[in-house]
Amino acid sequence: MYRVWNFLTNYSLLLIFGAVIALIWANTNPHSYHHLVEYPLWFNDWLGPNYKYWAKAYGDGYDTFASGGATNVLSFHYLVNDIGMAFFFAIAAKEVWEAIILKDGSLRGKKAATPLVATAGGMFGPIAVYLGLAAFLGSDTYNAVQNGWAIPTATDIAFSYLVGRIVFGAGHPAVRFLLLLAIADDAAGLIILAIFYPSGELAPEWLLVSFAAAFLTYIAFNWLPHRMDDGKQERPYTTLVRKYLTFWPYLLGGCISWYGFMKAGLHPALGLLPIVPVIPHADRAFGFFDAAEEHAHDLLNMIEHALKHPVEIVLFFFGLLNAGVEFSSIGDATWLVLAGLIIGKPVGIFLFGWLAASPMRLGMPEGMRLIDLVVIGFVSAIGFTVSLFVATVAFDAGPVQDAAKMGALFSFAAAILSIAAGKVFKVEKRNS
Repeated sequence: MYRVWNFLTNYSLLLIFGAVIALIWANTNPHSYHHLVEYPLWFNDWLGPNYKYWAKAYGDGYDTFASGGATNVLSFHYLVNDIGMAFFFAIAAKEVWEAIILKDGSLRGKKAATPLVATAGGMFGPIAVYLGLAAFLGSDTYNAVQNGWAIPTATDIAFSYLVGRIVFGAGHPAVRFLLLLAIADDAAGLIILAIFYPSGELAPEWLLVSFAAAFLTYIAFNWLPHRMDDGKQERPYTTLVRKYLTFWPYLLGGCISWYGFMKAGLHPALGLLPIVPVIPHADRAFGFFDAAEEHAHDLLNMIEHALKHPVEIVLFFFGLLNAGVEFSSIGDATWLVLAGLIIGKPVGIFLFGWLAASPMRLGMPEGMRLIDLVVIGFVSAIGFTVSLFVATVAFDAGPVQDAAKMGALFSFAAAILSIAAGKVFKVEKRNS
């Protein structure tokens, strides 16, 4: 439990603190809050939203800043959401990459089959509930909210894992099942963001820049030194790169990759994803929340731990700049997001998990019941971080976006429902 609480302290408490400040500020002095969010840091011609979009988002007083005729504005919001959050998604991608590619990765082999199928249910279920209820409310509502279908598909790994351990106990096989599901959900979420939520007009040729940067970085600073060290016990070239260049080539490649994503029209917060797989990594995965990873000396783990404090700060500002929603903005999108999470997740995960375990004969982990899938569904309905992020890219700033954000914030209610479901379905808590 200490390891989980330590992770939450490192990554999530500052996020919650920022979100609480934002809610209080936005509901007491919304004018000053929104001016903080869109505060201009740099008027330029190549980075940030275009000037007209920024002026509308900033509101009254935008013309008091001397823009010098610049076409773009690097705002506080853009700095955090589009640049800073790239490091958060890089850490998520690192966990997904290790789970898939390494020999003992948690998403490899038959052990991952049922959780992966259940993950599909945990995405299709919320989408069906969200869009189905939106259609029931009428065409006007459906047209206004349809682009937010991916918001309730998200699962906040850290909070879901903590609640899962509270409900099932640390030794229950359902906890590992939940973790596999959450990691797979994150992987699917990254794909959804890249494909369905471009940040501008698509120019896919710019992706060649991103992938070329990753490929050349790998060849020059990973493959070539190892090739030159063939037959040399001292491994001089690999040691030289690791000792003197460390992470700098990958940072440079990451910057180029990020710029390629931005120019391609994809969300730039995903811009570091191509560079993660080319960073030298350990030959085995210790697993998410595993204390042993702190002692791994491969470059990928070293970079992850070096990013710990910067990402803490980014998440604080992410909460501060994105969770400031006025309670008066609660609307249809709020309840649709919430329904997608707390109805669609449990139903989808149970149905698809049953399909995998029984008709498909993939089985369930030993000691785990089918009904436990319902409880896992409620636990994974805590969307928070990623749901909040998707809401900011699914809708333009305004009432619908604010209402959807409120649904993501309200998803914390799933923690209470999870504990209640554990009692109702007589979950046998196992701490060892």
